[in-house]
Amino acid sequence: MSILELVEIKHPILLAPMAGVSTPELAAEVSNQGGLGSLGLGANTPEAAKAQILKTQELTDHPFQVNFFCHQSESLNQETAQQWIDYIRPQFEKFAAQAPTQLNCIYPSFLDNDDFLNVVLETHPKAVSFHFGIPHPHQIQALKQAGIITMVSATNLIEAQAIEAAGIDIIIAQGIEAGGHRGIFNQQFDAAIKTADLVQLLVKHCNTPVVAAGGIMNGEQARAMLKLGAVAVQLGTAFVQCKSSSANAAYRKALFSQPITQISASLSGRPARGLLGTWHTQIDSPQRPKVPAYPYTYDLAKQLMSIAGGQHDFSYGAFWAGSNVAQIRELEAADLVNQLVLEMKSN
Repeated sequence: MSILELVEIKHPILLAPMAGVSTPELAAEVSNQGGLGSLGLGANTPEAAKAQILKTQELTDHPFQVNFFCHQSESLNQETAQQWIDYIRPQFEKFAAQAPTQLNCIYPSFLDNDDFLNVVLETHPKAVSFHFGIPHPHQIQALKQAGIITMVSATNLIEAQAIEAAGIDIIIAQGIEAGGHRGIFNQQFDAAIKTADLVQLLVKHCNTPVVAAGGIMNGEQARAMLKLGAVAVQLGTAFVQCKSSSANAAYRKALFSQPITQISASLSGRPARGLLGTWHTQIDSPQRPKVPAYPYTYDLAKQLMSIAGGQHDFSYGAFWAGSNVAQIRELEAADLVNQLVLEMKSN
């Protein structure tokens, strides 16, 4: 069975689930055009996640995926946290603001309990995907019994083999070019494999269908991934600029004016690729102390972003983007899907 039959889509094009940027409207537009829309729900409460799923189901009768984080939750090391707060304090003082005195765990993991699982089982989207790891066996079994397609991101062969062994339906091969958070299971180790190389590696050693993700901005690049053995492609950065995304004006402007990206763990506590900004040029010095565990670090970053943005300084923004962002085009979601299809079919 092909992925088009498995997920019931017309085109082998998946919208990357982008927490904080994806919306029901964007997901529905991609799905209505024959791709697989998505909702990045990792930053939501179960109640908010349910509301977004129900809203998307109102906007489309076509399949879409929902995405959650499967990170290993860690307790906060108070000494590490204090060192990080002290290190970032001068950045707050630039805006005559006080740094926080403590860091909070702002994002739960799908692994922590079954609250998100129950939302998925209740609302029954066509597919659910996971980042940073694999769900518990009982969670996978519950999703399978409900007939929900499962997908997990892999950044290297060992992760992909673990995904396959767990009985997941589709592997998302996330290359180093991808924008946003690296899907690495162990945040201390990133194999940093290019998307094309990763796809070839996984296709050779895995029987599970592989979707290529990372650095794909046009149909020519997508077609190249399909020729390497990917069954579909997943694009995120290319869709951030769509009016139906929730990206703010500063983010949209930066996408078209700042072509350089860099990976940093300073924003959230986990490595993530974004447009070059203050985090990369001032904070990521060789003397930078160890960052606290994810997502505690993100709590501090979001507070600083809000304060800076309130004073019209957007250089601290978490403007996630892939390495080929310079190739971004100003197109609405339906038009972008259509353009990608045309380019994929051309010789």
